[in-house]
Amino acid sequence: MDRKTIYFDHAATTPVSSEVLEKMLPYLKGNFGNPSSIYFLGRESKKAIEEAREKVANAIGANPREIFFTGSGTEADNWAIKGVAYSNRNKGNHIITTSIEHHAVLHACHYLESDGFEVTYLPVDENGLVSPEDVLKEIKPGTILISVMFANNEIGTIQPIKEIGKIAKDRGIIFHTDAVQAVGSVPIDVNDLNVDLLSMSAHKLYGPKGVGALYIRKGVKISSFIHGGAQERGRRASTENVAGIVGLGEAIKIATENMEENNKKLMSLRDRTIEEVLEKIPYTRLNGDRYKRLPGNVNFSFEFIEGESLLLMLDMKGIAASSGSACTSGSLDPSHVLLAIGLPHEIAHGSLRITFGKDNTHEDIDALMDVLPEIVGRLREMSPLYEKVKRGNQYV
Repeated sequence: MDRKTIYFDHAATTPVSSEVLEKMLPYLKGNFGNPSSIYFLGRESKKAIEEAREKVANAIGANPREIFFTGSGTEADNWAIKGVAYSNRNKGNHIITTSIEHHAVLHACHYLESDGFEVTYLPVDENGLVSPEDVLKEIKPGTILISVMFANNEIGTIQPIKEIGKIAKDRGIIFHTDAVQAVGSVPIDVNDLNVDLLSMSAHKLYGPKGVGALYIRKGVKISSFIHGGAQERGRRASTENVAGIVGLGEAIKIATENMEENNKKLMSLRDRTIEEVLEKIPYTRLNGDRYKRLPGNVNFSFEFIEGESLLLMLDMKGIAASSGSACTSGSLDPSHVLLAIGLPHEIAHGSLRITFGKDNTHEDIDALMDVLPEIVGRLREMSPLYEKVKRGNQYV
């Protein structure tokens, strides 16, 4: 970067760590062989893929043969949802998910609805939590899949995955979780959690963009998503992104090994930010559960302002943050997640997501708090609603 930027958008993407890049470089240069080739260069690439597969499996308590590499977390979600739906259609056509899923899940479900599937979108409470009892109530004889995200990408709320997984397991229903934000941030054991399918992405944990993985429990009936060659044991065609896969393996290994230490630091930054912002800026709401949330996630709504203007003014001060999911940054619509937890449109539009990473410091928070109250104040001065509040009129 040409200028110094304080980066608070690690939920959108993370920089590739130097350790990960070092592991990847040989497979971008000298060890460039196609892993499907039988000569030495190909065998070296194949070996690197299998070593990465083992690292990913170890991180979530899976068997390496249950890990399948994809081009992204979005692809992994689509494969899980559509693959299970089409291969189990003879058993039923009902899917249960939530109203706050990432669009990779929601849009896949919308697509299936256009092809005759029935989808139930569960509501969440004001903190963004799904009720296991609501999951249970919506199960029908034709329910073939339950998909609930592990942790929300916008508000950070961590769902009761173990309880939902047990409900699914006891009734013989396949259970998928989008764990793109959770892998490397919270401990995960797919067997303890009763998870059958789990999606992940490398670029959320200091790995490269363009590579992800789908955990598929042995015995789960799921059709292939990309057809062509025999890669990934015939289940996901396409010449493997060897360097990317190596990067994912190393990134997840480092993240799980350092999780406890990193989380202690992230929670310190998170909790201090929550306390200071709520104390110093009135008419502010914390979005998401105060405690059942990702270690590095903070999401606020500021009344009487517009989030995009806030982001632009922060950017002018050298601070990069977000108003929600990076995948919908071009949309003028308010966040579907914030609407689902009960925020009216005008307040949902005034949101700010701050997601910390391993290189953030308390000095970064000092810099944020030096400018955030002033920026929010300046934007509120432009609001006629805020003028009424200042004059003592009731705000409705």
